[in-house]
Amino acid sequence: VFPMIPILSGIIVGSGHKTSHTRAFLLSLAYVLGMALTYAAAGIAAGMTGTLLSAALQNAWVLGGFALVFVVLSFSMFGFYELQLPTFLQSKMSEEAGHLKGGSIPGVAAMGALSALIVGPCVAAPLAGALLYIGQTGDAVLGGIALFVMALGMGVPLLVVGATAKSALPHSGPWLEAVKKAFGVLLLATAVWLVSPVIPVAAQMLAWALLLIVPAIFMHALDPLPAHATGWHKLWKGIGIAMVVAGAAMLVGALSGAKDPLQPLGNFRGGAATADAKPLPFERVRTVAELEARIAAAGRPVMLDFYADWCVSCKEMERFTFSDPRVQQKLANTLLLQIDVTANSDDDKALLKRFKLFGPPGIIFFDRAGSEIGGLRVVGFQNAETFLQTLARAG
Repeated sequence: VFPMIPILSGIIVGSGHKTSHTRAFLLSLAYVLGMALTYAAAGIAAGMTGTLLSAALQNAWVLGGFALVFVVLSFSMFGFYELQLPTFLQSKMSEEAGHLKGGSIPGVAAMGALSALIVGPCVAAPLAGALLYIGQTGDAVLGGIALFVMALGMGVPLLVVGATAKSALPHSGPWLEAVKKAFGVLLLATAVWLVSPVIPVAAQMLAWALLLIVPAIFMHALDPLPAHATGWHKLWKGIGIAMVVAGAAMLVGALSGAKDPLQPLGNFRGGAATADAKPLPFERVRTVAELEARIAAAGRPVMLDFYADWCVSCKEMERFTFSDPRVQQKLANTLLLQIDVTANSDDDKALLKRFKLFGPPGIIFFDRAGSEIGGLRVVGFQNAETFLQTLARAG
């Protein structure tokens, strides 16, 4: 956001030589709010588009494409190339910005909105990453609020300019390059996280291992400390060593066939300790007719679970809730049916429409007569304690 400082400084100076600190701060605030509203509009658009496309986008090709975009963005943070608007667009926006009156609050707000478009490419990689993430959530409210708040955070240095006439602003330097590279690593981590639901566990673990080990080497984790190392040198080296150890554990786990990235060395523990909790014995259902027939013939309570391979909350329910012995005991006399909507086929869409669900996760309970128990649906993740309370209400 540093390139915006000359723009804002020019606005403040242009409003009069006797501009008070209060007036300068108000002008800066108007500028930042105009910028923030532009980003909020982008976030809302991404969220609304995501709402319409979320089901269609959840497949290996689309997720892989998004992950590739994050990789491209990360490389720009490492300095391999620069991302920016075409020159003719920047010139056009700059020309329009020049016609705005700089001294008025509305004019400054409009200038901030245009500056977000003119200078916005300076944060193109983080911004595009945020928009892609919001599109995946399909939440327009989250999109608007998240990018509005992000823009307010970006605007803090500009508010400092308005309040202190630039005296308190840090200068550019090597630390900025370190920040850019740190965000580049975070973008790569986001790419791995995006494709995790649709790639083998071993591939996930190998990717995380590389993301831990390689940056740690650049942090000089394996290099000897200088003779008169500062506290910061020691801190970063310690963090780097921890990353190397964690990455090595992840690498060994992947090569040994481990299936849990959170416990990469679980295969090396004793027999009883490695025994995984048994999964719930779900029976898969594929069509509306098959589902209705199974429920009608059950003669006992039924729990219906909507699942997809890409559904993070579904995986959380499997790992933390369905694996709990108390939950399994409570469901011992319940018919457990599951609908896998990973493929998003016509039958999958019909089943979701039958229960007015937009997608997984979703758990629906039926009584012995085959009627849905009203007001007891579970949409989203519930931990074991909360889910046990839900089951108690289901009888």
